[in-house]
Amino acid sequence: MKKLILVRHAKSDWPEETEDFDRPLADKGLQDALKMSKFLKNSSVAIDYLVSSPAVRALNTCKIFNQTYRLNYITNEKLYNPSENNFQSVIYDLNDDVNSVAFFSHNNGISNFANSISEDIFHFPTCGVAGFEINCDSWSQFDGADKKLLFFYEPNKIQF
Repeated sequence: MKKLILVRHAKSDWPEETEDFDRPLADKGLQDALKMSKFLKNSSVAIDYLVSSPAVRALNTCKIFNQTYRLNYITNEKLYNPSENNFQSVIYDLNDDVNSVAFFSHNNGISNFANSISEDIFHFPTCGVAGFEINCDSWSQFDGADKKLLFFYEPNKIQF
């Protein structure tokens, strides 16, 4: 059994003359990412590994989660402006010793991918988190495996 956790980057800012890739987190985003990471950890949501889009807002969200979880993380270009196939490609590249992974990415790709594997989610807000149980022993079995939504959290709806 594997677990896939999808995290949309936290609320970002868009200062003048800043490229999309370089957008920083807003103060609210910094607060939401810290709140969400601590909420997940205190809710016993296990994460073994973190994979982030290299875009500043996603990577900084990942780094805040990493302050809570203290894990290894990598970046993967496929999670920036991703299609559903990009997510699957990153999944197939995972080592099978990783049982629970969190991906940090962007809309609309993250919402579209989540909706492609579950009918329970419609739209990720910033710093929204969805957790899925994937009924497989190897990430290479992802496509044909049964998938079940375990949780969907929005930062404005959790108390911490």
